[in-house]
Amino acid sequence: MPHITTLILMSRADATKARILQAATDEFATYGIAGARVDRIAKAAAANKNLIYVYFCSKDQLFDAVFDAHVTHGLNSVPFTADNLPEYAGRLFDYCQAHPDVIRLATWHRLERGDENPAGATREAKLEALAAAQKANNIGSGFSPTALLTLVLSIALAWNPSNAAGMSASETDAETTDDRRHAIIEAVRRLL
Repeated sequence: MPHITTLILMSRADATKARILQAATDEFATYGIAGARVDRIAKAAAANKNLIYVYFCSKDQLFDAVFDAHVTHGLNSVPFTADNLPEYAGRLFDYCQAHPDVIRLATWHRLERGDENPAGATREAKLEALAAAQKANNIGSGFSPTALLTLVLSIALAWNPSNAAGMSASETDAETTDDRRHAIIEAVRRLL
Protein backbone atom coordinates (compact mmCIF):
# COMPACT_ATOMS: atom_id res chain seq x y z
CA MET A 1 0.00 0.00 0.00
CA PRO A 2 1.36 3.45 -0.92
CA HIS A 3 2.59 5.66 1.84
CA ILE A 4 0.25 8.54 2.86
CA THR A 5 2.81 11.13 1.70
CA THR A 6 2.86 9.54 -1.75
CA LEU A 7 -0.94 9.69 -1.93
CA ILE A 8 -0.97 13.36 -0.95
CA LEU A 9 1.66 14.19 -3.57
CA MET A 10 -0.27 12.26 -6.21
CA SER A 11 -3.50 14.10 -5.41
CA ARG A 12 -1.70 17.46 -5.57
CA ALA A 13 -0.17 16.49 -8.91
CA ASP A 14 -3.60 15.45 -10.22
CA ALA A 15 -5.10 18.74 -9.04
CA THR A 16 -2.32 20.72 -10.69
CA LYS A 17 -2.70 18.77 -13.91
CA ALA A 18 -6.45 19.42 -13.88
CA ARG A 19 -5.89 23.17 -13.38
CA ILE A 20 -3.41 23.19 -16.27
CA LEU A 21 -5.88 21.39 -18.53
CA GLN A 22 -8.66 23.84 -17.67
CA ALA A 23 -6.43 26.87 -18.20
CA ALA A 24 -5.17 25.37 -21.47
CA THR A 25 -8.74 24.74 -22.61
CA ASP A 26 -9.59 28.41 -22.13
CA GLU A 27 -6.34 29.54 -23.77
CA PHE A 28 -6.58 27.26 -26.83
CA ALA A 29 -10.29 27.98 -27.33
CA THR A 30 -9.53 31.71 -27.35
CA TYR A 31 -6.21 31.87 -29.22
CA GLY A 32 -5.74 28.57 -31.05
CA ILE A 33 -2.54 26.56 -31.00
CA ALA A 34 -0.21 29.14 -32.49
CA GLY A 35 -1.62 32.04 -30.48
CA ALA A 36 -1.74 30.25 -27.14
CA ARG A 37 1.00 31.10 -24.67
CA VAL A 38 2.36 28.63 -22.14
CA ASP A 39 3.15 31.54 -19.79
CA ARG A 40 -0.53 32.55 -19.70
CA ILE A 41 -1.61 28.94 -19.18
CA ALA A 42 0.80 28.54 -16.25
CA LYS A 43 -0.33 31.81 -14.71
CA ALA A 44 -4.04 30.99 -15.07
CA ALA A 45 -3.44 27.52 -13.62
CA ALA A 46 -1.35 28.90 -10.75
CA ALA A 47 1.29 26.36 -11.75
CA ASN A 48 4.97 26.41 -12.54
CA LYS A 49 5.50 26.67 -16.31
CA ASN A 50 7.97 23.78 -16.19
CA LEU A 51 5.23 21.46 -14.91
CA ILE A 52 3.41 21.90 -18.21
CA TYR A 53 6.41 20.43 -19.98
CA VAL A 54 6.83 17.72 -17.34
CA TYR A 55 3.19 16.60 -17.72
CA PHE A 56 2.65 17.24 -21.45
CA CYS A 57 6.13 17.60 -23.05
CA SER A 58 5.12 20.40 -25.45
CA LYS A 59 2.43 22.95 -26.22
CA ASP A 60 1.25 20.77 -29.13
CA GLN A 61 0.89 17.73 -26.88
CA LEU A 62 -0.97 19.85 -24.34
CA PHE A 63 -3.37 20.90 -27.12
CA ASP A 64 -3.77 17.21 -28.05
CA ALA A 65 -4.70 16.39 -24.44
CA VAL A 66 -7.23 19.25 -24.34
CA PHE A 67 -8.67 18.30 -27.74
CA ASP A 68 -8.95 14.66 -26.76
CA ALA A 69 -10.63 15.45 -23.44
CA HIS A 70 -13.13 17.98 -24.75
CA VAL A 71 -13.73 17.29 -28.42
CA THR A 72 -13.02 13.61 -29.04
CA HIS A 73 -14.35 12.22 -25.75
CA GLY A 74 -17.00 14.91 -25.44
CA LEU A 75 -18.57 14.39 -28.83
CA ASN A 76 -18.29 10.62 -28.44
CA SER A 77 -20.33 10.93 -25.26
CA VAL A 78 -23.29 11.97 -27.43
CA PRO A 79 -24.88 8.66 -28.43
CA PHE A 80 -24.81 8.19 -32.21
CA THR A 81 -28.07 6.78 -33.53
CA ALA A 82 -27.74 6.08 -37.24
CA ASP A 83 -31.41 5.11 -37.43
CA ASN A 84 -32.53 8.38 -35.79
CA LEU A 85 -30.29 11.12 -37.13
CA PRO A 86 -32.67 13.99 -36.27
CA GLU A 87 -32.49 13.15 -32.55
CA TYR A 88 -28.73 12.65 -32.79
CA ALA A 89 -28.44 16.14 -34.31
CA GLY A 90 -30.58 17.54 -31.48
CA ARG A 91 -28.42 15.87 -28.81
CA LEU A 92 -25.26 17.11 -30.52
CA PHE A 93 -26.67 20.65 -30.55
CA ASP A 94 -27.50 20.33 -26.84
CA TYR A 95 -23.98 19.14 -26.03
CA CYS A 96 -22.35 22.03 -27.88
CA GLN A 97 -24.67 24.53 -26.19
CA ALA A 98 -23.52 23.20 -22.83
CA HIS A 99 -19.84 23.02 -23.92
CA PRO A 100 -19.11 25.97 -26.23
CA ASP A 101 -15.36 25.39 -26.14
CA VAL A 102 -15.82 22.20 -28.17
CA ILE A 103 -16.70 24.11 -31.34
CA ARG A 104 -13.91 26.63 -30.91
CA LEU A 105 -11.32 23.91 -30.25
CA ALA A 106 -12.51 21.89 -33.26
CA THR A 107 -12.36 25.01 -35.43
CA TRP A 108 -8.83 25.84 -34.31
CA HIS A 109 -7.82 22.23 -34.97
CA ARG A 110 -9.17 22.39 -38.54
CA LEU A 111 -7.54 25.78 -39.18
CA GLU A 112 -4.13 24.94 -37.79
CA ARG A 113 -3.79 21.24 -38.45
CA GLY A 114 -5.77 20.93 -41.67
CA ASP A 115 -6.91 17.50 -42.75
CA GLU A 116 -5.45 15.63 -39.79
CA ASN A 117 -8.42 13.74 -38.30
CA PRO A 118 -7.87 12.60 -34.71
CA ALA A 119 -11.34 11.04 -34.54
CA GLY A 120 -10.76 8.79 -37.54
CA ALA A 121 -11.67 5.45 -35.94
CA THR A 122 -14.78 6.88 -34.30
CA ARG A 123 -15.83 8.53 -37.55
CA GLU A 124 -15.33 5.27 -39.43
CA ALA A 125 -17.57 3.44 -36.95
CA LYS A 126 -20.27 6.08 -37.43
CA LEU A 127 -19.98 5.82 -41.21
CA GLU A 128 -20.32 2.03 -41.06
CA ALA A 129 -23.40 2.29 -38.83
CA LEU A 130 -24.85 4.92 -41.13
CA ALA A 131 -24.24 2.78 -44.24
CA ALA A 132 -26.00 -0.15 -42.55
CA ALA A 133 -28.95 2.05 -41.54
CA GLN A 134 -29.19 3.46 -45.06
CA LYS A 135 -29.28 -0.03 -46.50
CA ALA A 136 -31.77 -1.39 -43.97
CA ASN A 137 -34.11 1.60 -43.75
CA ASN A 138 -33.46 3.46 -47.02
CA ILE A 139 -32.80 6.69 -45.09
CA GLY A 140 -30.87 9.47 -46.79
CA SER A 141 -30.21 7.16 -49.73
CA GLY A 142 -29.54 10.11 -52.02
CA PHE A 143 -26.26 10.72 -50.19
CA SER A 144 -23.17 8.70 -49.47
CA PRO A 145 -22.66 7.94 -45.77
CA THR A 146 -19.80 10.47 -45.69
CA ALA A 147 -21.89 13.22 -47.27
CA LEU A 148 -24.87 12.46 -45.03
CA LEU A 149 -22.80 12.50 -41.83
CA THR A 150 -21.11 15.74 -42.90
CA LEU A 151 -24.47 17.39 -43.61
CA VAL A 152 -25.99 16.23 -40.31
CA LEU A 153 -22.98 17.49 -38.36
CA SER A 154 -23.02 20.81 -40.21
CA ILE A 155 -26.71 21.33 -39.48
CA ALA A 156 -26.36 20.29 -35.83
CA LEU A 157 -23.45 22.67 -35.29
CA ALA A 158 -24.77 25.60 -37.35
CA TRP A 159 -25.99 27.47 -34.26
CA ASN A 160 -23.49 27.29 -31.52
CA PRO A 161 -22.56 29.66 -28.72
CA SER A 162 -19.46 30.71 -30.68
CA ASN A 163 -21.61 32.03 -33.52
CA ALA A 164 -23.81 34.13 -31.23
CA ALA A 165 -21.23 36.92 -31.16
CA GLY A 166 -21.77 37.59 -34.87
CA MET A 167 -25.55 37.91 -34.54
CA SER A 168 -27.50 41.06 -33.95
CA ALA A 169 -29.46 41.46 -30.72
CA SER A 170 -32.74 41.01 -32.61
CA GLU A 171 -31.52 37.71 -34.10
CA THR A 172 -30.49 36.31 -30.74
CA ASP A 173 -33.66 37.55 -29.00
CA ALA A 174 -36.06 36.40 -31.75
CA GLU A 175 -35.23 32.72 -31.46
CA THR A 176 -34.83 30.65 -28.37
CA THR A 177 -32.48 27.72 -28.00
CA ASP A 178 -35.54 25.45 -28.19
CA ASP A 179 -36.54 27.07 -31.51
CA ARG A 180 -33.08 26.41 -32.90
CA ARG A 181 -33.03 22.84 -31.64
CA HIS A 182 -36.42 22.22 -33.24
CA ALA A 183 -35.21 23.75 -36.54
CA ILE A 184 -32.13 21.48 -36.52
CA ILE A 185 -34.17 18.35 -35.90
CA GLU A 186 -36.67 19.31 -38.60
CA ALA A 187 -33.93 20.14 -41.13
CA VAL A 188 -32.25 16.76 -40.60
CA ARG A 189 -35.62 14.99 -40.79
CA ARG A 190 -36.31 16.67 -44.16
CA LEU A 191 -32.80 15.84 -45.38
CA LEU A 192 -33.59 12.17 -44.93
